[in-house]
Amino acid sequence: MTAHCPPVTIILPIRNEARYIERCLNAVLAQTYPRECLEILVVDGMSDDGTRDIVENILVQVSNLQSPVSSLQLFDNPHRIVPTALNRGIQNARGEIVIRVDGHCVIANDYVQRCVDDLNRVDADCVGGAIETIGETYTARSIAFAQSSPFGVGGARFRYSTRAEYVDTLAFGAYRREVFERIGLFDEELVRNQDDEFNFRLTRAGGKIWLDPQIKSVYYSRGTLRGLWKQYFEYGFWKVRVMQKHGRPASLRHLVPALFVLALCGALVTTLVTQQWLWFLLIALPYVVASVAASVVVAARRGWRNAPLLPFTFATMHLAYGIGFLGGLARFGLRAHVEPAASNG
Repeated sequence: MTAHCPPVTIILPIRNEARYIERCLNAVLAQTYPRECLEILVVDGMSDDGTRDIVENILVQVSNLQSPVSSLQLFDNPHRIVPTALNRGIQNARGEIVIRVDGHCVIANDYVQRCVDDLNRVDADCVGGAIETIGETYTARSIAFAQSSPFGVGGARFRYSTRAEYVDTLAFGAYRREVFERIGLFDEELVRNQDDEFNFRLTRAGGKIWLDPQIKSVYYSRGTLRGLWKQYFEYGFWKVRVMQKHGRPASLRHLVPALFVLALCGALVTTLVTQQWLWFLLIALPYVVASVAASVVVAARRGWRNAPLLPFTFATMHLAYGIGFLGGLARFGLRAHVEPAASNG
């Protein structure tokens, strides 16, 4: 390989992505990066919705090309969760640079090239872009708008930033291979938040993460508020384990939804005892005002049609995360419980 074409491995951890996997994999195959320098590893969590058939058909098509990518392989992930898929991919990867791409997203055709260029140009161990979240239905669009709003996601800048900067975490990152040799693999206990925990471990070890908005990808949001609730409940639930493993939160923003839920519950109990609704309104009303204001700001930029659903979408995200966090505390306990990070073994 030349200095301008380091070998790159793209890992796709997937399970039941029949609706999106074809467009996702086709985007990966359409990269402008030299094909002889690109390896693609699809790690399937025993999908049962037709995802595997779609991937196998694409494998056959690629194998019939005159100039296929250097390697397109399909692996099984019997544990069915993302961190085990990522770790199996990393253990089989030959690239000097490893990029995670989810089956729910579509990367721009220059994604790999821009990642490689940034790793060569910037003092960083991981680089990535600001994702564009989109929805394909009315509810999904409201969810996408909320997930792209600072009010909705707080300091998760990879969801909305337009400025190149160092950040604490991002999605679909490109990592130097030596990072995994230095700090280990993804934590296989974490059903959710495994990328946040890994990036937290990386920054605590002195690593740097660079966000470049020119590195573009599209992520398809959940389609229902029920699905959004489940997603954010699990984010909050497993965030507790991330904090326990490190003895502190990566950012104070992760505590805010749980504190809000506690304050809301405390105000409700006080109201029921005193029969004075003022206590509940002191907590709930400022949130409602802020949510409506944020919805107006989003709708003014994105379109007014989704404005009525946006406050309910924000509330779903924040309450689900906060209740999930409290559920995690109940499940895992209040004690600090630090465990060794995943190893390369």
